[in-house]
Amino acid sequence: MEKTLLFVSAGMLALASCVSNPDGKRAETTDGVETAEMTADGTALTVDTAASSVVWTGRKVSGQHHGTVKIKSGSLTVDEGKLTGGNFVIDLNTITNQDLDGEYKTKLEDHLRSDDFFDVANHPEARFEITGVREGSEANAVVVSGNLTIRGVTKNITFDADVEEASDTAVKATADFNIAREDWGITYSGQADDLISKEINLKITLVAGA
Repeated sequence: MEKTLLFVSAGMLALASCVSNPDGKRAETTDGVETAEMTADGTALTVDTAASSVVWTGRKVSGQHHGTVKIKSGSLTVDEGKLTGGNFVIDLNTITNQDLDGEYKTKLEDHLRSDDFFDVANHPEARFEITGVREGSEANAVVVSGNLTIRGVTKNITFDADVEEASDTAVKATADFNIAREDWGITYSGQADDLISKEINLKITLVAGA
């Protein structure tokens, strides 16, 4: 009996080790930063929710899934052609899958909204607020830090971004990074024979204007 349990345990560990994270650099994650008195210099521009997007990707042993979730509102602040601050709100009720159809698509979307993942009934929104921006190593590159709140948990994350356009009337910025979902209390591991990755990849495009 003991040998059987050891064999099963070893098999589970082997499965877990086979789950690779989605492509992308993991964001540095620390405790949330106080923002009550934090303001950014410059002109605040309203995020165009139709032109902006969030694309997510998650992996499991048997493959991967991807989809989108809509941005509800937000603003970006620009000063002398540089991004200096901003925030946006994500409507988690809009989370969709783009690689399945019919019943399987609906089941996955409902599962992502459930308490196993984003608990949308109790936490319908996710929020991001920039707490710092510094220049990156290349032209148009910046390093952004900000508070990301999911399921009522706030962590400060730091990631690379590209500012493709920045003026007093328009700004466009993109980012591609991973987060470790367990940092926000998303601990569902998946099926015993089909474990899911610890990280989620996010590809974010923000477009804002006057």
